[in-house]
Amino acid sequence: MALDIRAVLFDKDGTLFDFRQSWGGWTAQMLQHLAPVTTGDLATALGFDPVAVDFAPDSVVIASTMEEIAAVIAAHVTLPYPEIVALMEEIGTAAPMVPAVDLPAVLGALKAQGLALGLATNDTEAPARAHLQGAGVLELFDFVAGCDSGFGGKPAPGQLLGFAKAMGLAPAQIAMVGDSLHDLDAARAAGMVGIGVLSGPAPRAKLAPHAAVVFDTIAEIGPWLTRA
Repeated sequence: MALDIRAVLFDKDGTLFDFRQSWGGWTAQMLQHLAPVTTGDLATALGFDPVAVDFAPDSVVIASTMEEIAAVIAAHVTLPYPEIVALMEEIGTAAPMVPAVDLPAVLGALKAQGLALGLATNDTEAPARAHLQGAGVLELFDFVAGCDSGFGGKPAPGQLLGFAKAMGLAPAQIAMVGDSLHDLDAARAAGMVGIGVLSGPAPRAKLAPHAAVVFDTIAEIGPWLTRA
């Protein structure tokens, strides 16, 4: 059956931006800032190797909301929870994001195809907007939702259904693109077409059973949609 995709909703980290290169630095900075108040093995709790600057496959940093990550950190430091969240957002907003592809070119081409574009991330909204602005693509997005935007976080479908409502589209007319099972599970729960990408930590074998298709990067989506 031919697809009738009118919009594409993207995850951010591991999808638009290379996960290891972008968030490895953020995690290393968090560990450095929190070192004076750390009471346990925070790096291990986060599933992070400070030497390799890499993440374990089950790292909480990979797909959890910022609140969930903050809760893990809070169990290993003496800093009050609100201060942890503020520090995470401060460092996250300033963190240098490494695009997985030429974002202006790839996203611009999708807009030229007449597609609406949205972002649904488990990061908070302010850093997400800052990262899109830094990459020169914020103006291409019709919708940006973080875990604090009032829709909840993935794998629940709230952000996805919020995008569908804002665009006036049926969920089946939207492709949800992400690098994790959280993204693909949310797509299925919302009734959207799930597309996996390999610019995050998850391998093809993990994503493929849950996705309509899996690509190396989002650069393959536009040509695929013209054929679908």
